[in-house]
Amino acid sequence: MKVAIVHYWLIGMRGGERVLEALCALYPEAVIITHVADRAALSERILRHEIRETFIARLPGARKHYQKYLPLMPLALEMVDLSEFDLVISSESGPAKGVIPRPDALHVCYCHSPMRYVWDHFHVYRARAGRLTRWMMPLIAHRLRIWDVTSAARVDAFVANSHFIAQRIGTYYRREATVVAPPVAVDEFTPVAPEAVGDHYLLAGELVSYKRPDLAVEAFTRSGRKLRVIGDGDQRRALEAMAGPNVEFLGKVPFSRLREEFATCRALVFPGEEDFGIIPVELMAAGRPVIAYGRGGALDSVVPGVTGHFFAEQTPAALEEAVEEFESGLLPELDGAAIRAHAESFAPEVFARGIQAAVAAAFVATGKGVPVAGTSPARRRRLAAANGSRLDLEVPNRKSFA
Repeated sequence: MKVAIVHYWLIGMRGGERVLEALCALYPEAVIITHVADRAALSERILRHEIRETFIARLPGARKHYQKYLPLMPLALEMVDLSEFDLVISSESGPAKGVIPRPDALHVCYCHSPMRYVWDHFHVYRARAGRLTRWMMPLIAHRLRIWDVTSAARVDAFVANSHFIAQRIGTYYRREATVVAPPVAVDEFTPVAPEAVGDHYLLAGELVSYKRPDLAVEAFTRSGRKLRVIGDGDQRRALEAMAGPNVEFLGKVPFSRLREEFATCRALVFPGEEDFGIIPVELMAAGRPVIAYGRGGALDSVVPGVTGHFFAEQTPAALEEAVEEFESGLLPELDGAAIRAHAESFAPEVFARGIQAAVAAAFVATGKGVPVAGTSPARRRRLAAANGSRLDLEVPNRKSFA
């Protein structure tokens, strides 16, 4: 079976690319298709694969300014020849799912999020754009929304990274989605003895407005409790200006320091509404709890009273109150071993089983693919419904469809 993995763009190793790595491990012979690829910024696992770029990569300055060519990406995807592939997996956050596979090929979309900049975050992106872009964005986004919804019909099965994203898929595309959480390298993090845990809290991630780091900085500046901030971004200077002396900015740190900070903090504060949020799971893999805003992907990863605590309003006061509740001793005492055990449910092998089951179920549901002889239709349906083992499927020789 020939497999293609379509990923929006490859210009670094972030959450979407970690998912791509896991898909590459599942399908070691797959061809990767993307708009632009900066090979120097990619992992060895991804570079083992043949990488094909759309015509976007040949346009002036595309590797650095690829987002300026967003209006051309639908055309670029539709021009990709996928006739040799039996299974197409699109990895969607930027434009990826709009490819046109063979009619008899299976297309499964792993959706990190419908395109934020044309849907729920449109006004946020427009507000910080330049004058010309701000003027053009409504027309461009309007056309992209129409194409985005239309191209969703080309997908045989959607897989979402969280129930929050599954809900968005239902809202924008009117499609149901299976939920398979992204893989988290939990084995790279190790809990420490309780006496090694410090008295400081941690905020980690990109310092950009939609992640709401300002809530944490303001809440801790008011309370006087210690907060360490790991990460960088366009909000850092403003955050440093508003922070009190109890808030320490560490910037980007080596992975060894990151592991240490995760394992020794009192708890992570997670004030944003995110699609999934890998950092909270990594923190839990180090045995530490999470205090999170109770919306978005955090609802899939944080279990109140077991691995952390939620606050209901996205305000500094609500976060400050949640921290004080956490410190009060009135909440159930959280066990580091239980927190770590929960994090292991997001390990790469769990992701692999989920993707295998979703692909197998899609083959059965669509009838695309010929099951191995001796497996009855009723048996195949039971196997797919059980979300258990991978179904071994033989894809017909394409010549039989000529």
